[in-house]
Amino acid sequence: MMKISSGFRSVAVAAIAAAGISFASAAHADSGTIRFAVYKAAFFVGGSGGEGTLTFHGRHYPISIGGISGGLAFGASKTYFSGTVRHIRRAHDVAGVYGAAGGGGAVGKGAQIIVMTNDKGAQLELTGRQVGLQVNADISGMSISMR
Repeated sequence: MMKISSGFRSVAVAAIAAAGISFASAAHADSGTIRFAVYKAAFFVGGSGGEGTLTFHGRHYPISIGGISGGLAFGASKTYFSGTVRHIRRAHDVAGVYGAAGGGGAVGKGAQIIVMTNDKGAQLELTGRQVGLQVNADISGMSISMR
């Protein structure tokens, strides 16, 4: 009876240790919130720029937004974005060039949902509210830098 109890205890300790290791590796990546405004102007080739804030582990980090888009576009707009940035280990992981990660879609009049990732694996999940008029006002790529 003691051998079974001892064997069971060894298996239980090994299972707890394995769970601790998998929890520790999952805990390395974290998430934060992000808010920024993007100003866009276009006549065939458009440019965009803006600024905002990343909130990560209770601290606020100023960020700059940049981007360019091609195709048939005209007009000007300002879009306010807010959302979550996931899979980051430190605040500077949010910096980089982002491309569309999945299907975006409209939420309602003037609202958008966008999912983008950068080369470090950071994933942005954003909702936006647009002010102004711009045909082809989606953001298919952008860069974020720390200020």
